[in-house]
Amino acid sequence: MFNLARVPSILLLGALYVAYVLIGGVIFWHLEGQLGTRDVGYIIEQKQNLLNKYTCLNVESLQEVAQGISLRSNYTTDGFWKFTTSAVFAATVVTTIYGNISPRSSGGQIFCVFFALFGIPLNIVVLNRVGKYMLAIERNISDFLEGKMSKSGKKICVRFSVHFISYLSGMVLFFVVPMLVFQNQEGWTYSQAIYYCFITLSTIGFGDFVANNPEKTYPDWYSILTACWIFFGLAWLALVINHSIEILERINNQLKGWWGSKNPKEGSANAEDNRETQT
Repeated sequence: MFNLARVPSILLLGALYVAYVLIGGVIFWHLEGQLGTRDVGYIIEQKQNLLNKYTCLNVESLQEVAQGISLRSNYTTDGFWKFTTSAVFAATVVTTIYGNISPRSSGGQIFCVFFALFGIPLNIVVLNRVGKYMLAIERNISDFLEGKMSKSGKKICVRFSVHFISYLSGMVLFFVVPMLVFQNQEGWTYSQAIYYCFITLSTIGFGDFVANNPEKTYPDWYSILTACWIFFGLAWLALVINHSIEILERINNQLKGWWGSKNPKEGSANAEDNRETQT
């Protein structure tokens, strides 16, 4: 018989998170999909009217005249709000990452407020648990290798090596590989792609480069891969930042200890001042 208590809590939390995002994507798709289809249809109709009225214009000339308006295609599949696009939008809402689409209907805007109100705390909890899980895996590997090395009598800085390999693997997985994918799918340069990777995962979000452009056609796996990259990349970068903070705190404590040993009189004077202040 299935026992829910035996399932790791991180799996249950991850399943809840994925279900929350997918359900939000379905609701956004339902609320905004028809409106997006009507908007695209209206744009295509206006383009055709302009071409019929001004026969001297061709499609290329019309695109130059209507700068900033997408008139490039004569058709649309599901509008801008396809299911995959809606699911990615839901993920960008809870992760507080910028995107290139936003809800326009009143129902979609109101739902977005409540969806973010509960989704952002859920995202923070999940990222914190995933980051701690990654850190626990690193520590377990380090402890296992240190035990093996101590038995063999070899002295190697195992913990530093494991952390270094972990950082290097994360750099390849969350920066180098996505850089190649974005360069291929979005047509960006390598510098633009790596810039987008860091700005996105750090949630700085300038919005000057955005993936999943509604004007382009992408493979079905692209949106799903982007959403997975955002989630695990945020967890990994949060882990790196926490490690950096821990290293800086250790350096600060060592500097305090070193400075206190060189100036014992000043350290004792400060301690007496602290005791007098407390009394």
